[in-house]
Amino acid sequence: MKVLIVGSGGREHAIAYSVAKSERVSEIYCAPGNAGIAEYAQCVEIGAMEFEKLVTFATEKEIDLCIVGMDDPLVGGLVDEMEKAGIRTFGPRKNAAILEGSKAFSKNLMKKYHIPTAAYENFTDPEKALVYLETAKFPIVLKADGLALGKGVLICQNLEEAKEGVKTIMLDKKFGTAGNEMVIEEFMTGREVSVLSFVDGKTIKTMTSAQDHKRAGDGDTGLNTGGMGTFSPSPFYTKEVEAFCEKYIYQPTVDAMAAEGRPFKGVIFFGLMLTAEGPKVLEYNARFGDPEAQVVLPRMKNDMIDVIEACIDGTLNKLELQFEDNAAVCVVLASDGYPVKYEKGFPIEGLEKFKGQDGYYCFHAGTKKENGKIVTNGGRVLGVTAKGKDLKEARANAYKATEWIQFDNKYMRQDIGKAIDEA
Repeated sequence: MKVLIVGSGGREHAIAYSVAKSERVSEIYCAPGNAGIAEYAQCVEIGAMEFEKLVTFATEKEIDLCIVGMDDPLVGGLVDEMEKAGIRTFGPRKNAAILEGSKAFSKNLMKKYHIPTAAYENFTDPEKALVYLETAKFPIVLKADGLALGKGVLICQNLEEAKEGVKTIMLDKKFGTAGNEMVIEEFMTGREVSVLSFVDGKTIKTMTSAQDHKRAGDGDTGLNTGGMGTFSPSPFYTKEVEAFCEKYIYQPTVDAMAAEGRPFKGVIFFGLMLTAEGPKVLEYNARFGDPEAQVVLPRMKNDMIDVIEACIDGTLNKLELQFEDNAAVCVVLASDGYPVKYEKGFPIEGLEKFKGQDGYYCFHAGTKKENGKIVTNGGRVLGVTAKGKDLKEARANAYKATEWIQFDNKYMRQDIGKAIDEA
């Protein structure tokens, strides 16, 4: 098979790694890709939002399967465009990708179908939002409705911060049109867990659990980022939690989307909060998490192509997902100053040390090749992932492997997976 992957980050590198393991695949292309993905795929200089060019390329190359990794092209309707051209494509159509594309939509869906989530209100008028906040309980959470690279969520400790948050999202438009509508919701406390799942429109099969670290600094301080590291599985995701989520969250979400005339095929990422009252949905994403994919996919035993085709064909019920009985930890190496301001273009040393190292991976997020050398090209540069027999061993292995890599202004959190030690 000829496969085209759309995207350029660590998630797409993890997808490319999984696809390359399949004996059913002969050629892999990635648009636009990065320096790490180039090891498995031929990178093509077409942006993820250049739909017409992507469709033309896929048609000319007679691509058998297109995998859309990123949220923007999914929400924008790339799957629909590819399907119109007769190209089998993995990911939700535009009318289903709204599950991530609009937080107001997903909150309303959960309310309508009694899926547990935080209490909330939606606002399109900043003045009304400010009036609502006058009598609200703090802390409180403000969310830009649309896509904001994982950064459009503000946790406000008091009324003053909340007023400033409304200004940031709705008036200053820090997150662009994503802030045209805003969700204000109750602040939930508990452990966060990420559960990725494959969906074929009717059947849902969950992958192994994971936990992300969103904040830029140690101890969950600093600004929200796209994710500074993750571990899998989560020791807090017990059999009891899983059983509750299957009954009240996972299948009900798939059924709700079908009932709304928006059947979902692809990956649903459930961001969960394990509260004192039970698990609740923090957010939905309509694709693999980044960096969650970097710890979940290396542990998956199935042939990625088999699973993807089952999702497209509606035969997921005939397939059993299998994961290794071990653990994985990913530590993101970022450019110092991320997510605000940082320099790029620094040469990266030590990448070759991962070659032939079983259980160690270096997923590229923001890299490019320049004059024959791989250099930094983003805020999040690399995702250093390692397996171990348990989480503590995987964590020690991942941090050991971060020392193999050197580049100017390298920054990472030192406490990824520290919650493991407290479990």
